[in-house]
Amino acid sequence: MRSDQLPAPAATTAERQASPTTAPAPAPRRRRTRRPALARWGLVLLMAVLAVPFVFPTWWMATSSMKTTSEILRVPPTIWPDAPSLEPYAQVFTLQPFAQQYWNSLYIAALVTVGTIFVASLAGYAFARIQFPGANLLFIVVLVGLLIPSEVTIVPLFRMVNSLGLIDTHWPLIVIPILGAPSVLATFIMRQFFLGLPHELEEAGRMDGLTRWGIFWKIAFPLARPAVAAVAIFTFLKSWNMYLEPIVYLSSRENFTLPQALTQYVDAYGGPIWNVQLAATTLTVIPVLVVFVFAQRQFIQGLAQTGLKG
Repeated sequence: MRSDQLPAPAATTAERQASPTTAPAPAPRRRRTRRPALARWGLVLLMAVLAVPFVFPTWWMATSSMKTTSEILRVPPTIWPDAPSLEPYAQVFTLQPFAQQYWNSLYIAALVTVGTIFVASLAGYAFARIQFPGANLLFIVVLVGLLIPSEVTIVPLFRMVNSLGLIDTHWPLIVIPILGAPSVLATFIMRQFFLGLPHELEEAGRMDGLTRWGIFWKIAFPLARPAVAAVAIFTFLKSWNMYLEPIVYLSSRENFTLPQALTQYVDAYGGPIWNVQLAATTLTVIPVLVVFVFAQRQFIQGLAQTGLKG
């Protein structure tokens, strides 16, 4: 056999150890993968501990609605009722027309939210994208509405509503928030979002033959979904929790909204029926939680984008 046909000698141990293709030891990799996992679980544990002061009041409210009054006032308080009962929830609907009051708050908040989104988006788009003399000065005047407390204007508004014969109706609770100072914050959020839209989008819309309204409705407004979600949550929550205005404008139980209805669960001596009040309060929290859970991502994104430009 010729020498060129001889098999190549096997690599020695030293050559194999010096080979650059030798795989590294797995121990350092395990250490690198364990550190991010430990940090992540540590962060989750920290967030869970910090969430306790925010979650515990809601838990206490929901569980105390199934307790007796004596157990609610017990010291130290109990985490879970000794004998859970749904009787307070039944009394919520028997002591007064809670279903009608629930519907009143629900449809008023829905109408106010839709109306505020429509008006604030139009106003915000006009301040952001339409150039006209005195635009900045007029916007500052609009922002002054944030500095005026509602208690200052409640008396003249009551006299105006009374002159129109709208006392003990829901019209003041719908029209005034949409056209008044509560919509100022919504206008500011929408304006800040529209300021960040590229001008090329409007130019492309004009080239396609769109009018100013078409550009707003078909281009700007669909892109403003995060800002709209933020405005929707703010507006719905404010209308849902509105307390002073219903007291001023409403007088019959059938027209009451929920914040006003919660104060009516009292005994013969005027003392609060705690378990029934907590049961009614638990029911009023549900729509707010549902709205926030479904719109929280757009809500956070909308708040983050309102200060990008302007």
